[in-house]
Amino acid sequence: MLSALSRPRVAVMLALGFSSGLPFMLIGNTLGLWLDEAGVGLALIGFLSWISLTYSVKFLWGAVVDRLPAPLFNRLGRRRGWMLLTQAGVGIGLLGMAASDPTKSLPALIAFGLVAGVSAAAQDTVIDAWRIEIAADGEELGLLTSAYSLGYRGALVATEALILLLAQAVGWPLAYALYGLFIGVGMVAALFAGEPPAADAAIDARAKAETGAPLRSLADAVTGPFIAFMREHGLALGVLMLGMITLYHLSDYMRGPMSLPFYRALGIDKPTIVAVRTTVGLAGSLIGVALGGLSTLRLGVMRSLIVGGILQPIAVGAFALLALHGGDYVLMSLGPVKVTAFAAIMSFDSAAMGYAGVALVTYMSGLTSLGYTATQYALLTSALTWTGKTLKGFSGVLVVGLTTPGRSLIEAYGLFYLLAAALGLPAIALAVWLALTPRARIGAAEA
Repeated sequence: MLSALSRPRVAVMLALGFSSGLPFMLIGNTLGLWLDEAGVGLALIGFLSWISLTYSVKFLWGAVVDRLPAPLFNRLGRRRGWMLLTQAGVGIGLLGMAASDPTKSLPALIAFGLVAGVSAAAQDTVIDAWRIEIAADGEELGLLTSAYSLGYRGALVATEALILLLAQAVGWPLAYALYGLFIGVGMVAALFAGEPPAADAAIDARAKAETGAPLRSLADAVTGPFIAFMREHGLALGVLMLGMITLYHLSDYMRGPMSLPFYRALGIDKPTIVAVRTTVGLAGSLIGVALGGLSTLRLGVMRSLIVGGILQPIAVGAFALLALHGGDYVLMSLGPVKVTAFAAIMSFDSAAMGYAGVALVTYMSGLTSLGYTATQYALLTSALTWTGKTLKGFSGVLVVGLTTPGRSLIEAYGLFYLLAAALGLPAIALAVWLALTPRARIGAAEA
């Protein structure tokens, strides 16, 4: 992977992955901590996580970027133009959030959060399409996917951990403003991204065939990718695939909005969270991404999906141990170095999510048709996110509901994490079912 970064496409993909991951936590878990510190209740924090539902209708953004030229940036090409336009929208949204005080102008913060969310989801859609379309073969697609995951995970560390130190030093508004400017990394990468000629030719050919039939063109933009997907895989298999994808990250999504408030309730301070996330947490992510890429090549995509499906609920449920003990505790001492439970669990969690993420992205990347790449991949990622991002809005209500007379908030968090882990079990069953289905197309990485 490190050797491949010398390839221009892979290096560009790394930067685009960072750009894609930049807004995710800033309108999600990290925003939850800012609101928690501002005195916003857990129930409302959970509901406000619905800002990220913009990711759940990616098929709409896919239809747009597959069909229409990017306003203002069309001269740069279909994919590059949309990259720059959506990245500008992310920057405007984050800067607007920075200028909004949650104690005085919460509606404005939500509105700018929605601007960032819509732009971020559309950015993901066009970057995913470019990644799939620009790859010369399955091997390069695997490299690009790993580079994307590496950049994305780096952005998550920066926006969920490093920003805590920055917020403690200069305050949340200035921290958000600075991170809004970091979208420039992706904008520079977009300028160096070449246009995928084969995909452009397929899209142009379809557009010419539909000249003079605007209603047919509109219908094809919305329904064509769905019909093509189901026709290629069959209705029963297509529904099974979408069902597995929908449930795959459910346990991780469900616990998301409560993660940082949970750490705060445990008495784990910001410097400790940052130190763990940027050391063993980052190392775990890198190891997980590397093992995920290696596993898809050696074990195959479906076996890797099953392993990732098993690892995720184990990692989420492990956090209940911290609630059981009422805080962090030392697992072992190696001379002056003490290994705490929080550090060990965070490292394993990062590795598990990194591994599972690469396995799932590789699987979904092999299920698209040229000319419909953005919309069909967006359909798959919409299926991935809509259940989790809808249900996680009730996470705060669930924690509050579990806090009954005789049960403390920490104990309620422990039960919540166990319930979130249990939500990962159906995905394992569906992944096994798919693995036993001969007609299941499993992508270029295993071809």
